[in-house]
Amino acid sequence: MQNTAETAPDAPIDVTLLLDDPHAAYAALREAGPAHRITGADGQPAWLVTRYDDVRRALADPRLSLDKRHAAPGGFRGFALPPALDANLLNMDPPDHTRIRRLVGKAFTPGRVDALRTPVRQVAEELLDAMERRGGPADLIADYAGPLPITVICDLLGVPHQDRRDFLAWSDALITPDPTRPELMRQAIGAMLEFYTALIAAKRAEPGDDLLSDLVAVRDDTDGSGGGGGGDRLTEDELTSLAFLILFAGYENTVHLIGNAVLTLLDHPEQLQELQRNPAELPAAVEEFLRYDGPSPIAIRRFPKEDVEIGGVRIPAGESVLLAIASANRDPARFPDPDRLDRGRELSGHLALGHGIHYCLGAPLARMETVTALEALLARFPELRLAVPRGDLRHRPALRSRGLISLPVAW
Repeated sequence: MQNTAETAPDAPIDVTLLLDDPHAAYAALREAGPAHRITGADGQPAWLVTRYDDVRRALADPRLSLDKRHAAPGGFRGFALPPALDANLLNMDPPDHTRIRRLVGKAFTPGRVDALRTPVRQVAEELLDAMERRGGPADLIADYAGPLPITVICDLLGVPHQDRRDFLAWSDALITPDPTRPELMRQAIGAMLEFYTALIAAKRAEPGDDLLSDLVAVRDDTDGSGGGGGGDRLTEDELTSLAFLILFAGYENTVHLIGNAVLTLLDHPEQLQELQRNPAELPAAVEEFLRYDGPSPIAIRRFPKEDVEIGGVRIPAGESVLLAIASANRDPARFPDPDRLDRGRELSGHLALGHGIHYCLGAPLARMETVTALEALLARFPELRLAVPRGDLRHRPALRSRGLISLPVAW
């Protein structure tokens, strides 16, 4: 598995090895070398960077572009979206990235997020009420971890209640596409584009007290001020893509984070009991849950704008680079005894939510929702337990997201 600029492996590593037992696979790759050729989810070769220091530096390296226009010709066949959904922050470098992030960043400031804490707790309690009325066992993903963030982000954007169930179905089709039925993903993308186009038109006709109405106002600002200077206007594609990203990412990351955190606690019952006794420790615990089994094992792919060297390995311009956040967060060179859940460890440098200018915009909201969800759940069901054998649980077969398909629990 040795990999240097002079001696490359005979064949790329099969990406499915990272799905079955990812932490063991990453440990072996870290030991073998700093960067490896793999076969990506699109069937094309890519570079996988595994060690903490290399991943952290690469996340903030301006030579590594998110813009697909820097990909080598014919070398990238990734997730395909129509232009009206693709002009989002996950595909942008400065200055466009800076401009759009500034426009939406005010919605996720600590103060704005803290104001949502009480409404989020109310939603959590209502979902737990429904679970309790139905009686156990329950699927914590379908009945709690999923509905909570989708309700919060839809309320923030102003999405009507009757549209939310459809959005969940479309999101699932995109997060874990069925390889035997590619038409389902195309249908979901088409339905989402139609949905966002209609929703934006509705906000134009009748603005509300919500984030999407605010963004429509910025887009339609006739004097060009945009609330922050003439350069802050949004194009129509940027507006639609931004609404798509906020809703999709705000749901996907948080549902996986809540589900992974609950499973981690069920795997460590003594720590579950400690947090039930001391819920004030949950914010620090969530940081360790993020490091230990976060929702985004691999950062969004990057493309070197020039030949770069990572850990002594030369990577040519235009080739796909995948930064293994899950591997970096269990690198013993940065986190001693990394496979042990340790809520007391020093966690300031974990990379679960990114690093640099592309640090997760919704990080304050995801943290608050997860802490609130765990507080309510542990208080309501002090004897929470798995309702199926541990070996029956399955994660979604996705390289870039780490989340459970279901989590049956009883109490």
